[in-house]
Amino acid sequence: MEDQIKLETNERLDDLMMDTGLRIIQSREVFSFSTDAVLLSNFASIPKKGKVIDLCTGNGVIPLLLTGRTKAHIDAVEIQPRLADMAKRSVKLNGLEQQINIVEADLRNFAANKAIYGTYDAVTVNPPYMSAEAGDSNENEHYAIARHEVHGTLQDIVEACSRLVRPAGKVAMVHRPSRFVEIIETMCKYKLEPKRVQFIHPNKNGEANMVLIEAMRDGRPELRLLPPIMVYDT
Repeated sequence: MEDQIKLETNERLDDLMMDTGLRIIQSREVFSFSTDAVLLSNFASIPKKGKVIDLCTGNGVIPLLLTGRTKAHIDAVEIQPRLADMAKRSVKLNGLEQQINIVEADLRNFAANKAIYGTYDAVTVNPPYMSAEAGDSNENEHYAIARHEVHGTLQDIVEACSRLVRPAGKVAMVHRPSRFVEIIETMCKYKLEPKRVQFIHPNKNGEANMVLIEAMRDGRPELRLLPPIMVYDT
């Protein structure tokens, strides 16, 4: 299959994770996946079958990783044409076209389709962490869109999650602790009740630099604070 996949200029093939056998197309010119995507794919409550959707999918890393945990059909939405194309080719490279469907779309428009309201058992999302105003004017377009809320605010993203997930379905997000209170308030506004929270620290002496949050659509108030994860031993 690899010899049938065309790599564009400045693209490379990387091993996705040890022992998975999966590979992914990446490029220095666009935002590559990092630890947060791996942590989210392990944290999220994913059904063994059914329907799952990943928003802000980038080059498709989270759907690829989730195939090791579920046989569910996975839709993945990405607004950037170049990243969506890379994701589609990575799916084909790994022979997963029957399980993963990459959709090039603005998640706000995608989630506005009433025909798909409440049709997903689980939603995962690794959204831009910073407001559009915090953008670096010297940053290339691909990095700016991945890091900053250029094509949708936190509220837009949470609202889309709430529309897409079924009652009692799960929404899992990775974000920055600095916006934790805002995330919780926004989830509650859109009937997503936070159920599990886990903070990620670089090491035992470092402040948390990521947070994983999982909410249930129309769930009852009951929050579990999980033991923190230390990425490095020292």
